[in-house]
Amino acid sequence: MSKKIALISLGCAKNLVNSEQMLYLLNEAEYMLVDSPEQADAVIINTCGFIDAAKEEAIDTILSTAAIKNENPDLKIIVTGCLTERYKEEVMTEIPEIDAITGVGSYSRIVEIVEETFRDHKPEIFDDINAPVENTPRIISTGPSWAFLRIAEGCNNYCAFCAIPYIRGRYRSRNMEEILEEARALANQGVKELIVIAQDITRYGIDLYGAPSLAQLCHRLSEIEGIQWIRLHYLYPEVIDDNLIEEIATNPKIMHYLDIPIQHINDGILKKMNRHTNGKQIRELFQKLRKRIPDIVLRTSIITGLPGEGDEEFEELCGFLKEVRLERVGVFPFSPEEGTPAGTMEHVDEETAERRADLIMDFQSRIMEEHARTFIGKTLDILIEGIDPDTGDYVGRSYMDSPDIDGIVYVRGVTVPGNIVPVKITEEENGNLFGSVL
Repeated sequence: MSKKIALISLGCAKNLVNSEQMLYLLNEAEYMLVDSPEQADAVIINTCGFIDAAKEEAIDTILSTAAIKNENPDLKIIVTGCLTERYKEEVMTEIPEIDAITGVGSYSRIVEIVEETFRDHKPEIFDDINAPVENTPRIISTGPSWAFLRIAEGCNNYCAFCAIPYIRGRYRSRNMEEILEEARALANQGVKELIVIAQDITRYGIDLYGAPSLAQLCHRLSEIEGIQWIRLHYLYPEVIDDNLIEEIATNPKIMHYLDIPIQHINDGILKKMNRHTNGKQIRELFQKLRKRIPDIVLRTSIITGLPGEGDEEFEELCGFLKEVRLERVGVFPFSPEEGTPAGTMEHVDEETAERRADLIMDFQSRIMEEHARTFIGKTLDILIEGIDPDTGDYVGRSYMDSPDIDGIVYVRGVTVPGNIVPVKITEEENGNLFGSVL
């Protein structure tokens, strides 16, 4: 009888892609995939180790699984991902219930690791984090209508506050033909929306082709039959050129939704954080995008309490956000990460950083709700994802909404999950929209 494996995926979309690859390899090896640790012979926990909150979530998940092992001593616990890559010396020592650990360069060896664990060995496998990106097939867990498409791994930006380059390695683009082959396979499975991801998609192709190649990749992705929406995460402002803007503006399959993390607007803070842009350039880019693409929805991420942020710098940030009125903003208090330059810099206390984040979200939520209300009476194409069990309404997303981070559209009428349908918007509540199928 096949051994049963449960996999818990934590953290970002890039981590989820790795989890989906492991699911494929385990399924090919004829392990039985189950949903809960209580059903399993082994549990794989694919962790995030990016910021304190992610590390706490990973440790809590490991400890809750260890509690299940107390009831079932034969249960094997395998921990993979960024937490183990970053803290390989500590993890096995401090949580003895763990049976195996592996890093971010070893996902393709998961079957070998599981087999070693079932032999009561305690494998600790950490391969090269700078190796070429694996093109392992996946079991899509987000479907049926959308999927992530990872186009690169690692990062060369070395922002002072970020540990990603030390965990995930240098920037490595995937070969364009291999990406297109994967996208065609996803389209054949019924995927209509591709969410193009990497730590930095704007630098795609520089290492392989000698120049940024995202515009060319998007154009070729849009030629794939069945793909209707292409969404872009994450674009760094200093690499967004006129060629890419023109492709986004004129290609009807590319969503007029751009996730451009800026972190701050103050020049001194941006320089100290080793960001490769300044406030003037950010403002000019946003103006250029709004002029060329009038219905653009701009998302960014902001960090409050960064080293160098006093009251004056915080006021500058608030003034900027009130001026440009971005449609989507995520705000996070600064988390000093060990091993990063910013981790040793002087900064405001955690309470102040959290209070500033709350202040921004207070006025930013009103901006986002006001923007949502402008669509009442208008018709939007909505990707239907399922049915709300409480109301019986369909739920879906517009071009303005990326899954799990933005709003939801509640849809009345007759349709089918997975379809993209025209919906007339009738009301707004807390940034979410309501409407009826036309």
